[in-house]
Amino acid sequence: MTSSSSILEVRDIAVQFGGIVALDGVTFDVPRGGILGLIGPNGAGKTTLFNCLSCLYVPSSGDILFEGRSILGLPSHRMASIGVGRTFQNLALFHRLTVLENVLVGAQTRGRSDFLSNALRLPWVQREERALEDKAWGLLEYLNLTQVAHLPAGALAFGTQKRVELARALASEPKLLLLDEPAGGLNHEEVEALGNLFKKIREDMRLTVLLVEHHMSLVMAISDHVVVLNFGRKIFEGLPAEVQKHPEVIEAYLGTGH
Repeated sequence: MTSSSSILEVRDIAVQFGGIVALDGVTFDVPRGGILGLIGPNGAGKTTLFNCLSCLYVPSSGDILFEGRSILGLPSHRMASIGVGRTFQNLALFHRLTVLENVLVGAQTRGRSDFLSNALRLPWVQREERALEDKAWGLLEYLNLTQVAHLPAGALAFGTQKRVELARALASEPKLLLLDEPAGGLNHEEVEALGNLFKKIREDMRLTVLLVEHHMSLVMAISDHVVVLNFGRKIFEGLPAEVQKHPEVIEAYLGTGH
């Protein structure tokens, strides 16, 4: 069983694609209520690991425990229902749906209705729909999206679309939020604002964040703990200040001679 202080345990995870080793014995814990940064150069295995955590990939060996139970073998669409939300490096919004409708898609993962109940328009289904819509509007207000609620998501600026995807992930009421390159394509001011937003979300919603990000300034500013991958292996983990000074991490990013 997992300790009460850890919500996620990654245990000796290995992934191979043919003869290519993408992950090689990666092990770490994600403390409950914290922000853990997962960093590494391109090709280090970060996205492969995220896809394992989302049950999009099945590891060749090892185990992943969420709240003490293995998630291996679960279908990816079950992740939201057990308390794991995710944003994607390449936005996965429904571009023709409105912002509100996109967020409602996330909220529906917490709904209890089924096809027959919806078809019969049972009173409890209508009450649930109103409750889910209220929750969606609350998230839109929280993330300053109410003014674009009825616009198609695909018509919005990239930075705004990022917030829409975040709102959709939060609508599923996750205990663990996986953020895959959330600052990609944003300018310096937007990145700084995003970091402040993540810290606020962590405090207000009391959830745990696992962050994959290339923007080192963002990772170091908001992470309580950092795990570093290189060529599919964990080369170091520790506090942000320790990571920044570690010779093997510096070499992985800058090469030898630095």
